[in-house]
Amino acid sequence: MIALIRIACMTALLFDGAQAVAAYPDRPLRYILGSAAGGGPDVAARVVMAELSRQTGQQVIVDNRPGASGILGTELIVRSTPDGYTMGHGNINTMAINPSVMPNIPYDHQRDLRGVVLMYNSPNLLAVTLALPIKSVQELIDFAKRNPDKLIFASTGNGSSVHIGMELFKLMTDTRMVHVPYKAATVAITDLTAGRVQLMADNIQSIGSHVKAGRLRGLAVTSGRRVPAFSDLPTIAEAGVPGFDVSAWAGVIVPAGVPRHLISALNAAINKALKAAVVQEKFPDFGLEIVGGTPEQYTAHIKSETAKWADVVKRSGAKLD
Repeated sequence: MIALIRIACMTALLFDGAQAVAAYPDRPLRYILGSAAGGGPDVAARVVMAELSRQTGQQVIVDNRPGASGILGTELIVRSTPDGYTMGHGNINTMAINPSVMPNIPYDHQRDLRGVVLMYNSPNLLAVTLALPIKSVQELIDFAKRNPDKLIFASTGNGSSVHIGMELFKLMTDTRMVHVPYKAATVAITDLTAGRVQLMADNIQSIGSHVKAGRLRGLAVTSGRRVPAFSDLPTIAEAGVPGFDVSAWAGVIVPAGVPRHLISALNAAINKALKAAVVQEKFPDFGLEIVGGTPEQYTAHIKSETAKWADVVKRSGAKLD
């Protein structure tokens, strides 16, 4: 009789657990984004989160918390209740570069956060001002070597992927150029079109329209593969810098402590959202490459990218002024 009672109790517990998993999510979810509304990351995240809402039947509220290179928003994710209802944006800056260039971050990104899925890669486009008589990557390298510290490259801020990606370019080409950080891509691109700075490798969403309109000259994309939206442009590796491969990226993260079965449920739902027609149609227009995959693959990517950019930061001496 006692054995039968134990079996009955265990069955009830298992049933209750299964019901709890099946019911998730049963209320709105929150997606914390450490950048401003209307920017490239915000637009891309809202497309995926709108589809995730359709997949789950629950509203996904995008909560923009810009500031401190994404640290403010990321800290909110870390401090949130690990119940699967708060997730957020984990990108190349917050999850790979910031730990090497910013001292005293109030959390450990690998200890305090868990990867759910890598959503997309975002190649940058290397462009120069029309005032510069340069039409290829090799011409840029030759010009920089003949004129050390004469070329000025813009970025979206010290320690940004736009900045550190160009530091890698300098290391791999043995060139010297001057870095000028801006607070916003729009201001940097305005100065680039006016010729006040000479080059920039920014994300395609920001800089691509200016290249297509003929206001800037595109030289190459920074990723390892060509980008369909700019199929006429070579990769930097094809154009004379073998092995060069830089893409910004972003995925979904949750605070450590979220149960594994909830991470798996989120992963499955977001992978399904990434395969939706609206995402498949819009992301290539944004210059984004859809990725997807498992939590383990995203975690391995974070670890690999953290090591890669730590090495670049160390060798280049890049730092926050």
